[in-house]
Amino acid sequence: MSKAPFRIAVFASGSGSNFQAIADAVKAGRLDATIELLVCDRPKAKVVERATKAGIPVYTFTPKEYASRQAYEQDILAELRDRKVDLVILAGYMRILTEVLVEAYWGRMLNIHPSLLPSFPGLHAVRQALAHGVKVTGVTVHLVDGGLDSGPILAQCALAIEDGDTEESLERRIHPIEHALYPQVIQDIVQGAIDLDRVVQANNSITDGMNNQ
Repeated sequence: MSKAPFRIAVFASGSGSNFQAIADAVKAGRLDATIELLVCDRPKAKVVERATKAGIPVYTFTPKEYASRQAYEQDILAELRDRKVDLVILAGYMRILTEVLVEAYWGRMLNIHPSLLPSFPGLHAVRQALAHGVKVTGVTVHLVDGGLDSGPILAQCALAIEDGDTEESLERRIHPIEHALYPQVIQDIVQGAIDLDRVVQANNSITDGMNNQ
C-alpha cells in the first residue's frame, strides 16, 4: 500500500451516515486519508447528496442497465484503478460483490456489520440479536472475502442490550459506535497499528491448515 494519506473509495447505497462519519474524520484531521470516490448503485440516494456537498467525486450506476454484476464491477474496478485507490470501504453498500472486486481488492476491502460476528451475519442483524434474546451485541469491522460477513475480523465493539430495547432503539445506539469505530480502524491501518498483510497471511495460514486436514 502507499504511504499516508491513503486513497480510499467508499461504497454506499442509502443515507450514508457511515460515509459522513468517515468524511468528517478526514476533514477534522483524525483520518490521514483522502476520499477519492463515492460509489453508489442508487443515483438518487442521500449519500450522493452528502458526497456532492463535500466536494467528493461520485460514481453512480444503475445495475439493471448491465448484463451482469461482473460487467458493472469491471467498470467500477477501472474507476478505482484510475484513481489509484488503496482501500475500498463498504458503508451500507447493498449489492452482492463478485470475484471481480473481491479478488482485485482482497485484503484491502473493509465492511462494517452491526453485530459481534460471527454471530448474526447477513441482513437484519439487530433484529436477529433481539430475536435470539442475547444480552450483548455490537459492531464488527472485517475484511471482505466474498462470503456472508465471513472475512477476517479487524475490530469489534460491544454494546449491552437493554430491557425494552426495540430494533429501532438498538439501531439508534449502535450507529454512534459505528461512526466512531470505522474511521478509527481505517486510521489504525494507515498508521500501521493494523497490518493488513499480516491479517491476510494469518487467514491464509488458517485456511491452508483446514484444507490440509
